[in-house]
Amino acid sequence: MPEAVADSIEAGGRRIAVLGEMLEPGDEAVEAHREVGSMAAEHSVDLIVAVGDTLAKQLALAAGAAGVPDIAMVGDNGTAATYLASILRPGDVVLVKASRGGQLWQIAQALNGQPITGL
Repeated sequence: MPEAVADSIEAGGRRIAVLGEMLEPGDEAVEAHREVGSMAAEHSVDLIVAVGDTLAKQLALAAGAAGVPDIAMVGDNGTAATYLASILRPGDVVLVKASRGGQLWQIAQALNGQPITGL
């Protein structure tokens, strides 16, 4: 783990994972999303922001069942960025990850005050 991340977490920051739907798993999509949710709990994620629809819901449900204490479900990147901007505190560490098609980099751009770009 990079030292800056470890320092932030030690200073009382939360581990926040903004996770979108994976578009590649095909027939194994539901199980793959459930596995990601469970892994988040194994890595002591404090809050998951699940972005998307049915598959994001599967991820969120599995994360909650595995012990992630806080879960938020949002339908799109704009809603995710607005929600995060309202709850982020100094020291929080945010991971943003999904398939490229989910364009979750837009969330990071919004939080950093950058212009939002598409594909």
